[in-house]
Amino acid sequence: MTTYGVLDVYRIGPGRLTAGLDASPRLDYDTHRRVHGHMPRLPIDDLIALAELGDLRGRGGAGFPFARKLRAVVDSAGRRGAPITVVVNATEGEPAAHKDKVLLTRAPHLILDGADLVARALSAVEIVVGVAHGGPGERSLLNAIHERGITDAVRVVRMPDRFISGEGGALVRGINGERPIPPGRKVRSSDRGVGGMPTLLSNAETYAQLALLAMLGVDMYSSVGLPSEPGTVMLSVTGSARRPAVVETPTGVRLREILDLCDATVGQGVLLGGYHGKWMSAEAVERAEVSRAGFEALGGALGAGIVVPLGWESCPLGETARVARYMAGQSAGQCGPCYMGLPDLAQAFGALAEGHGHIDAVQRAAATMRGRGACGHPDGTSRFVLSAIDVFAEDVMTHSAYGTCGLPTKGVLPLPDEPLSRAAEAQLILDWSRCEGHGLCSLVVPELIKLDTHGYPVVSTASVPARLEGEARRAIEMCPALALRLTPAPSESRR
Repeated sequence: MTTYGVLDVYRIGPGRLTAGLDASPRLDYDTHRRVHGHMPRLPIDDLIALAELGDLRGRGGAGFPFARKLRAVVDSAGRRGAPITVVVNATEGEPAAHKDKVLLTRAPHLILDGADLVARALSAVEIVVGVAHGGPGERSLLNAIHERGITDAVRVVRMPDRFISGEGGALVRGINGERPIPPGRKVRSSDRGVGGMPTLLSNAETYAQLALLAMLGVDMYSSVGLPSEPGTVMLSVTGSARRPAVVETPTGVRLREILDLCDATVGQGVLLGGYHGKWMSAEAVERAEVSRAGFEALGGALGAGIVVPLGWESCPLGETARVARYMAGQSAGQCGPCYMGLPDLAQAFGALAEGHGHIDAVQRAAATMRGRGACGHPDGTSRFVLSAIDVFAEDVMTHSAYGTCGLPTKGVLPLPDEPLSRAAEAQLILDWSRCEGHGLCSLVVPELIKLDTHGYPVVSTASVPARLEGEARRAIEMCPALALRLTPAPSESRR
């Protein structure tokens, strides 16, 4: 176990990505070479074959085969006769994710090894690394670039530290100097990425895994883990864990072993795959093995390797509701499913958690967004929320009958600390003793206020996004009965 400004690092079995970290807080270039050896140079056909034989898949969440990405960018560049850019996505916008921060901070040369291997094979004109956190990770990366003497070949671009910054299209737009939000339409970076040219874009851990695969070879790389999913994965374990950590483990290890290593109490369930992932029941956790297929077979998702056990001390519906509110505030606000659907979903689930909502309302809100978003944010958030209804069905019935399960909401699921003075941390409050049901407010800000069947307003419990602050204030000014007001949203740490 070691620490260096990020989560502690544990491993099961021999270290691969974490090799040497038990002896050094950060591997400089010389130490990195002594630990990992020298990177071979491979022509593009051999690199594609290597990625295919090693079944290397993206570690950012989608699990897309890396060999197919390589082929796509090669084909696109061939058709257009255009230069290629290699992009490393190290933004890690998930609040519960820490594995890329660990790699950036403590083993940055593994990331650069993989990116450089690809760039040489593709004759790429540039490597761009997107980061979002600044601090020790960015400083470590910049130092690594200087240690290697490649300041002219690698560019580091800092993105806003937001959930959607990790979306590939948002990163490409940010690198291009545009507003860093998803493009609103399906655009493959292999066809049109940085500067409109073919771009290979993948996650930081993916490049580090590629470096290991190239240095170890397929047979050695596949000597640990499952035959169907060879190698190791990195898991960020937080939540109820008394020893939160990033854990490197071979695939096929029981999830229970990971949780025990981090002294984590499962309680009523474990969130897998982050806030676009799914809850897994406590019963399923006992049978789960760490792999994409293993988690999916039991209703979970490996995603970006996020593992958040809930424990027994916090209300599962309250925890889900607070994250749903956060996710509604993290949207780009450029499509209906995000602009209107996510606040509706957060409001419907919030009402369920407070004991006066209905499952049907949550399911309807999710159904209206399904497959219609400009990016995967609405569908991913819906998946997370709907899984809570399935896994915590008994809690839903208890809240419906008694208004509460008796547990407080302690903030076990990690969320960023943001000042309450920000507009995005304000909340609209309706004073029912004054409201006369004029309905004008719903016309001014329909994203936050709907009318019920009797014509009275139903106000979203989600925090007011900064983009809607002006409309919310106009609704307050137009209310003849003076029944609306803005107030600071409740602190998540006190919920």
